[in-house]
Amino acid sequence: MDPIERSLVLIHRGTEEILLPDALRKKIEEGRPLRIKAGFDPTAPDLHLGHTVLLNKLRQFQELGHEVLFLIGDFTAMIGDPTGKSATRKPLSREEVERNAQTYKDQVFRILDPAKTQVLFNSQWLDQLGATGLIQLAARQTVARMLEREDFAKRYKSGQPIAIHEFLYPLLQGYDSVVLRADVELGGTDQRFNLLMGRQLQEDYGQEPQVVITLPLLEGLDGVQKMSKSLGNYVGITDPPEEMFGKLMSISDELMWRYFELLSFRDLSEIVAMRQAVAEGANPRDIKFELALELVGRFHGAEQARRAQESFIARFQKGQMPEEIEQLELSCAEDSGMSLGYLLKAAGLVASTSEGIRMVQQGAVRIDGERISNPRHLCARGSEHVYQVGKHRFARVRLI
Repeated sequence: MDPIERSLVLIHRGTEEILLPDALRKKIEEGRPLRIKAGFDPTAPDLHLGHTVLLNKLRQFQELGHEVLFLIGDFTAMIGDPTGKSATRKPLSREEVERNAQTYKDQVFRILDPAKTQVLFNSQWLDQLGATGLIQLAARQTVARMLEREDFAKRYKSGQPIAIHEFLYPLLQGYDSVVLRADVELGGTDQRFNLLMGRQLQEDYGQEPQVVITLPLLEGLDGVQKMSKSLGNYVGITDPPEEMFGKLMSISDELMWRYFELLSFRDLSEIVAMRQAVAEGANPRDIKFELALELVGRFHGAEQARRAQESFIARFQKGQMPEEIEQLELSCAEDSGMSLGYLLKAAGLVASTSEGIRMVQQGAVRIDGERISNPRHLCARGSEHVYQVGKHRFARVRLI
């Protein structure tokens, strides 16, 4: 396989969509380092594994010799990305944005190569745009075009208010691509409209339009909703090694393959072989060990990952739980899963759902030995875990 084909195979891995593949090939064939843009609004103080799906792809571009433009949207974060929102977002203060942005800047080089990364803040040029520049930018787009966007259309049809400043968000994100002369822009599948706005504005300004690459959104530990700190279903890249290892071991066997696909650096043929081994009777737990070791090792080093595994085994395979734990199968009425409070009641570990929620809030509930603090935690269908309430109540529950 020639170098260009090899590059394209690597870039395509794990992507949802590339617009347009022929344009990407043409840019790569030029033989120059491409300018690869990705924007992050610092709306929360820490990065989690969901963010790394995109960061891993940026790292791959760096390994192929290209330059990454890691754009911190400190200006746009004060507007708030309306993507997927049913109501206007509360804008962040400048102080909140700056504090979160510094955390992003500190953490991103756990993945990216500093020598091939430009860290930029879009306030550098958007603060200078001024009223005249903003009006001129807004004149390049129509309300009808904005209402083609699904979330805006839904809110408009249902009578939910849309603030004028929300229309500015995709325009400003697109203008970032003009200023940076981006060759390629990456984003989640929910960012498609914003990314295409960059292509359109680049054409309006006489530039060659960027290639747009969208990447899947990683499901959180519940296997249902997008990984998010606010939902408590996340694995932070700065989580302590044992906590990170335990969280990864708590995911369902089916979700494990999704994490391998989007987070692992293993060759795809290796992952296919592991999946075949499980189909032929291998214990999924042992395969999950491989995933947890790889990811914990990436952020904490191989030795810390090994120690985290030993700690996990000591807790769950060397008698620190009762030798005999009641095994149950519970039917899940909803495809999305079962709430933790309801599961604890159904498993006979608490007297009522409200007691289960209260025990979670008191820090008395563990799943596979990991303390759960989110009372809204959702247990995924197909998962099997040991649930513990207090010191003496245990049940191994499989949701079907």
